[in-house]
Amino acid sequence: MTRLVSSAAVAAITALAASCAPVDGAAPGATASARPERQCFNTEQVRNFRQGETGRLYVRALQDQVFELNTSGGCMDLDIAHRLTITADPPLGGSRICTGDWARITLPGSAAPSAMCRARVDRALTAEEVAALPDAHRP
Repeated sequence: MTRLVSSAAVAAITALAASCAPVDGAAPGATASARPERQCFNTEQVRNFRQGETGRLYVRALQDQVFELNTSGGCMDLDIAHRLTITADPPLGGSRICTGDWARITLPGSAAPSAMCRARVDRALTAEEVAALPDAHRP
């Protein structure tokens, strides 16, 4: 039993240490301010959503922020959904999700075999990118 607990503790510490490591070509010695700031939204403040091209979901949060999520095509019935729930994945007790994070998409009342799927928050769109979206994809 003690060995199992210590293995879990080591895994948690390793995961925390890895989250602080430089990513995507960050130069050694680069400061955190040199990296682009992650943009976030509160899942409780999502006002609208639309499915985009295959595997894409666009959500509009308060302050007119629009985020693009990549569902990898695994969300069934998203094109006919009238409502959805977005939660952090893994659920860590908060409702804030940022670019690069994973989320769980739940479609209440879906007829699909699985009413839940995963999506990654790819980016926040600029006002110009939102305006350039086709009407059917713009939340």
